[in-house]
Amino acid sequence: QVHVVESGGGLVQPGGSLRLSCEVSGVTFSRYRISWYRQAPGKERELVAGITTVADRTVYADSVKGRFTISRDNAKNTAYLQMNSLKPEDTAVYYCNAVLFMGSYVDYWGQGTQVTVSS
Repeated sequence: QVHVVESGGGLVQPGGSLRLSCEVSGVTFSRYRISWYRQAPGKERELVAGITTVADRTVYADSVKGRFTISRDNAKNTAYLQMNSLKPEDTAVYYCNAVLFMGSYVDYWGQGTQVTVSS
């Protein structure tokens, strides 16, 4: 059984930092590309950042470039999203997505972790 579990969310003041973690079990983690998405109330889910299987390439939404950093530790089956200089508009539920392409896409989602940026 596959489990994708996010953690690390919470309430933080503007300008603060949080580090989200995404632990994946039940699959060979190193074969999966990992992405972080977020969904704010009343808005569609959007891609925040993505990382390849061996971490040789990353991609970021324009709104988080220079502030967020995605990384992974394949030995720990865990990916991370370091979020610095947080803004109120970063408030959302953050989801981790693990994707494998084997002729077709196989992907798994976590339950999400709430990030609230407010003074």
